[in-house]
Amino acid sequence: MSARFEEIDWRPTPLGDISLRRRRDPASGEDVYEVKLGDDFLMSSLFTEGEIALTRLGLAKLPDTELDVAVGGLGLGYTARAALDDARVRSLIVVDAIGEVIDWHWRGLVPLGAGLAADPRCRLVQGDFFALAGGPLGLDPETPHRRFHAILLDVDHSPRHVLNPSHAALYLPAGLRALAQLLHPDGVFALWSNDPPDPEFGEVLAGVFAESAAHVVDFDNPLQGGTAANTVYVARRAAAAQRD
Repeated sequence: MSARFEEIDWRPTPLGDISLRRRRDPASGEDVYEVKLGDDFLMSSLFTEGEIALTRLGLAKLPDTELDVAVGGLGLGYTARAALDDARVRSLIVVDAIGEVIDWHWRGLVPLGAGLAADPRCRLVQGDFFALAGGPLGLDPETPHRRFHAILLDVDHSPRHVLNPSHAALYLPAGLRALAQLLHPDGVFALWSNDPPDPEFGEVLAGVFAESAAHVVDFDNPLQGGTAANTVYVARRAAAAQRD
């Protein structure tokens, strides 16, 4: 049986000190993995419904063909794992700014890490998703100007509550238009948010994409009792967009 609490890893990073912790949940007796950046809790294996729903809602609108998918934000790997569990996904790149998080997966320090690292369809890329999305070459350093059928983003707490001020530009019309150019026509951009649906951001999405919607994902919250909710925004690029 594991110890009741363990700090598995702690590292200083340009974004702040990041730590990976494991604690035993007294209710279930199972191990819970948590990631903190400074004083902020980034993610917990106790709450994964939103991350999984990000993938499922994002890929639900795509056809039954082979799909190339990009994920912004690796975290504990639940969004990426859900993508690889979809038989249509032929390739997946996961971009994360913090190399230490990628290292946790390569070293098998998190439960899903070994499976993600070993899957030949999956490539873990260290990089600034926001800079790459707005840059001239795109998200895949190995294939400049590459387009994807879906881009799934789970980094910031919400479009209004970003982890770094440099991220804010992505959620403005110009940033979203640049990101949309990285999608195939009819491709999908999906975004996780910890806040309730934001009508103003919804209007920005609607001004850039052909279709957009905000989905509320409810889940049990044993820490606070009752239920909690995340939001997943799903937006589709127009089929009539300029083709390759």
